[in-house]
Amino acid sequence: MATHYETLHPADSYREAFAVAPPDTPLERHLRLRKPGACIVPAASATALGAAPPSPAGEEARSDSAERMLVPAQWGLVPHWVKSASDAKLRAPKLAHAKSDLASTGTAFRDAWLNGQRCIVPMQAFFEDDWRTGKAVPTRIARVDGKPMGVAGLWARWQGADGEVIVSYCLLTVNANNHALLQRYGPPGSEKNMPAILNEGAYDAWLSARPDKAKEFMRQYAPQWLTANPVEKKADKVPKGWLD
Repeated sequence: MATHYETLHPADSYREAFAVAPPDTPLERHLRLRKPGACIVPAASATALGAAPPSPAGEEARSDSAERMLVPAQWGLVPHWVKSASDAKLRAPKLAHAKSDLASTGTAFRDAWLNGQRCIVPMQAFFEDDWRTGKAVPTRIARVDGKPMGVAGLWARWQGADGEVIVSYCLLTVNANNHALLQRYGPPGSEKNMPAILNEGAYDAWLSARPDKAKEFMRQYAPQWLTANPVEKKADKVPKGWLD
């Protein structure tokens, strides 16, 4: 499964695609000074779009409506039972994705799923390795029309004994073993998965759906709507800890 994804460029894409003002975090200000292609990795801080997620301590959630707001958050879900912030950072890479068929029962993700803590993760593209030649070839996967993608996710809010707060999120994935495009990627013999990319018209419905209806949104994105292009090297990655 993708270990990094590309942020939106230009900043106005947030308003056009998701009807929210572009984020104004230290990370996003940094990205605006870089060439397009900078990517988010697990344990780095980005932004997630939600219906009513909590704001981290000292941060004001940016909102254009009562339904949607962007909140700075760490990629890699932090369950409420994690003991410390350092433990939360260590767990982040392992909790960056949740398989949709296990999200409602898995120990780390169950509470977020059942409590309706859903979000949308804006991205321009995600990256997978193509192993068909026997060597990992980094490949950029994006929409054919070049528009941003909104990937279904879950969010959580963790608070430590000292009052430290971490708002975090994970990407939801669906099985792609029979997907005409995504079945090509990932290590040989491994289960193939892809991000649960939402149709634009389903954004608000996903954020407000009851838990028993949420799995209806967990579908493969049509292969003819995606394009995959090898890249010479993996895109520049955003370092961890941007909002520490």
